[in-house]
Amino acid sequence: MRILLAEDDARLAQPLSDFLTREHHAVTWLDDGAQVLDELLHNNYDLVLLDWMLPGRDGLSIVQELRRTKRSTLVLMLTARDALDDVVQGLKAGADDYLVKPLRMAELAARIRSLERRAERPYAGDHLLWGPLRLDAGAALVWVNDQELLLTSKEFQLLEWFLRHPGRLVQRSWLLDQLWSIDAEASEETVKTHLNNLRRKLRLAGCPDPIETVHGQGYRLLSPP
Repeated sequence: MRILLAEDDARLAQPLSDFLTREHHAVTWLDDGAQVLDELLHNNYDLVLLDWMLPGRDGLSIVQELRRTKRSTLVLMLTARDALDDVVQGLKAGADDYLVKPLRMAELAARIRSLERRAERPYAGDHLLWGPLRLDAGAALVWVNDQELLLTSKEFQLLEWFLRHPGRLVQRSWLLDQLWSIDAEASEETVKTHLNNLRRKLRLAGCPDPIETVHGQGYRLLSPP
C-alpha cells in the first residue's frame, strides 16, 4: 500500500516508517497537519496513519475535509486520546479505524491488513437511499418515511455497509472482520444478533426488510421496492 504517515513525534515516526517499509509498504512521512491535508488532496494514497494532535491542522479536521471532498483514502487514526467520546468522534468524522498509543507493531500490521481488504470500498457520499429508507452517513442518522430511526452504532455500520454494496453477497465472518476491531469480544453470533435487531427495527418502522438471507452463503441487499 502507499501510506502517508502523519506524525509529529520523530521518536515514533522513524521506527514506524522503518517497520512499514519492512512490511513492503511505500511510506511518506509528514509532521505538519496543513502539509498532510495538501498532500492528501493532491496525491493518491491508499491509507493515511493520522495523528490527532498535529501542528498546523489537527487530524480530526483533516478527516472531515477528506470526507467532505469525497476522498476514498482509508484513515487509521493513531492517538493517545483513548476516551470513548474521542473514539466515537473520530469514527463519526470518517476515520476507518482508531488505534491508541502506545502502539504494538503486530496489532498495527493486523489493522492495516484488515483495512487493505476494504480498499475496494467506494466512498459513495453521505446520503444513501433504499425505498423509504434514508441514511445520512455524515450525521449518523437514519429515517424511514421521514421518521428518524434510532439505531446502535453497530446497527448503523451494518446498514451503511449494505447500502454502499448493493447486491454483494457477504458472509458473517467477513462482516465480523471488517466492522469489529480485532481485539473486540465478538463472534459471528454477535454479527447475527446485530443484523436481526437491525432488520426487526426496520420492519417495525414500516420499512420492508432490505437484507436477504442466502442460506449457507450469507446476506445481501435486495433491490428497493
